[in-house]
Parts: sequence; C-alpha cells; structure tokens
Amino acid sequence: MGALPILGGQMLHTVLSMVGLSLIALGTGGIKPCVAAFGGDQFEEKHAEERTRYFSVFYLSINAGSLISTFVTPMLRGDVQCFGKDCYALAFGVPGLLMVIALVVFAMGSKIYRKPPPEGNIVTQVVKCIWFAISNRFKNRSADIPKREHWLDWAAEKYPRQLIMDVKALTRVLFLYIPLPMFWALLDQQGSRWTLQATRMNGNLGFFVLQPDQMQVLNPFLVLIFIPLFDLVIYRLVSKCGINFTSLRKMAVGMILACLAFAVAATVEIKINEMAPPQPDSQEIFLQVLNLADNEVEVTVLGDENNSLLAESIKSFQKMPHYSRLHLKTKSQNFHFQLKYHNLSVYTEHSVEEKKWYTLITREDGKSISSMMVKDEENKTTNGMTAMRFVNTLHEEINISLGTDSSLHVEKDYGVSAYRSVQRGEYPAVPCRTKNEDFSLNLGLLDFGAAYLFVITNSTSQGPQAWKMEYIPANKMSIAWQLPQYALVTAGEVMFSVTGLEFSYSQAPSSMKSVLQAAWLLTVAVGNIIVLIVAQFSSLVQWAEFILFSCLLLVVCLIFSIMGHYYVPIKPEDIQGSADKQIPKIQGNMINLETKKTKL
Repeated sequence: MGALPILGGQMLHTVLSMVGLSLIALGTGGIKPCVAAFGGDQFEEKHAEERTRYFSVFYLSINAGSLISTFVTPMLRGDVQCFGKDCYALAFGVPGLLMVIALVVFAMGSKIYRKPPPEGNIVTQVVKCIWFAISNRFKNRSADIPKREHWLDWAAEKYPRQLIMDVKALTRVLFLYIPLPMFWALLDQQGSRWTLQATRMNGNLGFFVLQPDQMQVLNPFLVLIFIPLFDLVIYRLVSKCGINFTSLRKMAVGMILACLAFAVAATVEIKINEMAPPQPDSQEIFLQVLNLADNEVEVTVLGDENNSLLAESIKSFQKMPHYSRLHLKTKSQNFHFQLKYHNLSVYTEHSVEEKKWYTLITREDGKSISSMMVKDEENKTTNGMTAMRFVNTLHEEINISLGTDSSLHVEKDYGVSAYRSVQRGEYPAVPCRTKNEDFSLNLGLLDFGAAYLFVITNSTSQGPQAWKMEYIPANKMSIAWQLPQYALVTAGEVMFSVTGLEFSYSQAPSSMKSVLQAAWLLTVAVGNIIVLIVAQFSSLVQWAEFILFSCLLLVVCLIFSIMGHYYVPIKPEDIQGSADKQIPKIQGNMINLETKKTKL
C-alpha cells in the first residue's frame, strides 16, 4: 500500500513503509528460530540421517527463494509500468500474494504435522534458572556447605531437575557459539565490500554483461549446486576414506575456506590497484590540454621564474594519451601559461589546488586564442557506472536527455556541463534539443568505470556531432576474477551454515530447540556488528582490511577447533538419564524445595 502513489501523501507512504518493515521484523523474529526447529521435530531420533538431509534441503530452499526474488522482483518493478512509473506496487504485491498462498498450503497440512505442545516462555525460564543458580551459589559460599558437581545444580531448590539438565546442555552449546560471529562477519561482506570491489572491474564477459551488484546472485546460485554436491558426493567420499568428518570439523573447514576466499579477494584488490590510474599526491596536480581551435597550439607552463615546467604542441582535437603531473610549491598555486597560435603569443594565468585533476581547454577567440581551466572533480566513477560531461561549441544552449528524470543542460559558446553518471552500454542516438531544432548524438560504447568528455560541434553538413575523448580509462580487470572467492566462500557457507543448523538442533534438548536456533541467528547479528565496528575505526586500505579479516577468522578457527576437540556430543537419552541422578541439597538457611520430575 505504501507503494501506491494515489494513496495519500508522502507522510502516509512513510508511515506505511515503517509499519511494513516493523511487521517484517516481527514476523521474521518469530518464524526464523521456529521454522527450522519445527521441521526437525518431524523426524524421530532413529531418522537422524534423514533429518540431516532435511536441513540441507531447508537451506537450499532458502537460497532458491533468494535467487528467484533477485531475478523476478526487478523485472516486475522495471518491465511493468503503473501510475506512469516503475511498478513498485507490483514488485511488493506479488511476493505478498505468494506468501499468502504459501501460508494456506502450509496450513492445509496441519493435521499430518507432529506438533509438540507449547511450554510457555522457555527463554524466561532459562534466564530465571541461571540467575537463581548464581545468586544461590553466592549466598551459600561458606566452606561448610558441600560443593556441587555443576554450578547450575544450585538451582535445584527451586527448579525441576529436567529443566536444570536442559539448561546445562544449552549452556555447553552456547559456549561453543562464542567464536562463530567472526565467520558471519566475513560472509556478509559479499553484499558490501565485494560489491564495491566489483564496481572497479569490467563486467563484460563477451557473451554476457554483468552489472557489479548482479555478482551477488552468484552466492545463492552456487549454494544450489554445492549442497547436493557435498551431500551426495564429497561427504560420502570422505566417509569411505575412513575419516570421521564430524559436524564441528565440517564447520572448522568452512571457516578455513572463508579465510582463503578473503585472501583471494585481497589478491584481486591488489591487482585492481596496480591497474588503476595513478592519483596525484600532496602538492601535485594532473593536467591535460584539450585544443578546440582549428589549428595547432603550443602550450607552455611557466614557473615562478619563467622556467618551462611543461611544453607541448597540440594539434586540433588531438586526444591526449594521459595526464601530465605538475608539482606545486604550496597547496594552491597560480600557473602561467603561454599559448602560441599561428603568429600570436598569448599569456594567461590559472589557479590550481593540490590533488586535483584539470583540463586546460584552448579555443579560438576571434583571431586570437583563449583558454579556460576546468576542474575534473568527479574523475572517479562509482557503482561501476560511466561518467561523462559535455562541451558545447554551438551558439545555442542544449538540453541532453540521457534516460534519467531530468535532462542535462549545457550553456552555449563553449559551456561545460556537470558530470552525469549512466549505466554501461551503447548509446547510438541520445536525444538533444536546442531552441530551434531537435537532433541526436551517437556516443558509442560507454564502458565500465570510464570517464568521457564529449565536444559538441557543428562543422559538417550532417548536423551537430559529438567528438569523444576517454580521459579516465575503463576498468581493465574482468569481473570473472571474483568467481574463485565466491566459490570458496559459498563452499565454506555450505559446510558451516547447513551443518551448524543441524548441529544446533541435534545438541539441543527438546524444550530448547527454538532457543538454540535463535541463538544461532544471534551470532549472525553479532557478526554484522563486528563489520560495522571494523569499518568505522579501521584506517586500512581495502586489501589490508581483507587480510585482517582473513587472519582474524583463522585465529578464531583455531580457537573453535580447540573448543570442539574437548566438546563431547550428547544424545537426548544422555540428558534424560542424567536428570535421574539425585542432586544433593544443602543444609543451612536455604529452604529445601522438594521437586517432582517434570517432563518438559
């Protein structure tokens, strides 16, 4: 409803959007911890192998939905027009309708599900039990009081033994969860750091052109391939080799694969930096000269003592191969230029600032020659798009339509436009309009990450034409070099996440299944917080940050492996059997509460 423009004003749309996001958050918090546990409850303990396969299919279906939505939702939004614009209402409405259908189908099978009865707010019981055990131990810290086998046994005066044993099993697994957020800190950077890396790469694969943000589709696509590959091939081969590939070992190997993925990402980042154009340092500028006069111009840059800093002879409309580097004595400085045109010699002065890119444009001024200095402030393109600007040599103002909401305005008589970013692609006929006529310009191919300067002239009988100069080269490194890091991190995700879901369920007491699944999801949130903290306070360059995350996860993997080595997997009957043992009660000022064995 918030996407319907005919419904109310901006304030109502904002309120509806916030209500929708709140409902999604509330529903996600309710369904995510319970849906995996509910699926696991449909299997008895004798069907443990089938339950393991269920968690693989469950994770596969999640990524299948993600893959489908990534393709279908933009198509519904962009390919269908409603209310004169992109149809956001359809993009939101179709998934909502499908969710209603899914809910109906799910409810139709209600009679055949195994549904354990609800047992109240188990999280509150767990917290109260832990708090009572700690406070009870603190009150009875006298040396005369006999010690107990476990610190949670001090809750025996108030809580049933079965609950205490369940909480013991829960805390053992929660302790094992402490190192896990670091893995999610790496995995979730696919949609941020890796996408930013892709914006500096070339998405032209020859047979297909990939936009930087489309690389994220690769992760769910590879998950759909790797889950059956690991379950049906790799794990079985490892088992036949006599290797006991336990759940904790699978998770440790998944961490190592994520470490390798970020090491590869760092290598790719270093290579991108090597191919990128150089940047001006302190007290330096980059300068190029564009000669729009009808004949050759000799340009000389003079220093304070009239010494020549740069001398070039530039033909009319000559494309310069690169910028020239000039050194400044201060952060800002005035440069003197000598322009020789025909038999004339003209002196001019322009002010520049350090760490900037400039273009000196020379043009005819009657029978003389004049110049103007243009600052190339936006020489870096973002999001893998193409940047362009126009110089209008006509005597009329021009409005250029680049497919965006507003047209680009260029003043007459060598007016210079602002920069405009567009998607990579062919632009054979860009509509333009002056006061007296409409025409189109052929801009040709605008490639990933490049910056172009177009000079609009009218020197032929064919009407206005665009002379094209690429002054920031296109991204050179192919986006295909990101495939290895995506393959490694997705393989690590399959070994870590799918196995972790099944491990969390199998190690949780029957009353704690959803609690442990919620704790598993909480490690994901903590991992995202780690990324925010590192991004906020880290001053490292990007490749060094990738190495930092890789090394941190390697250290965490070592700690997790040591913890897993001493962890003894439990079975449900172990919890039940341990609960039958009598926990001794203390004598003192505590009230001994006789508790009956309660089946939770």
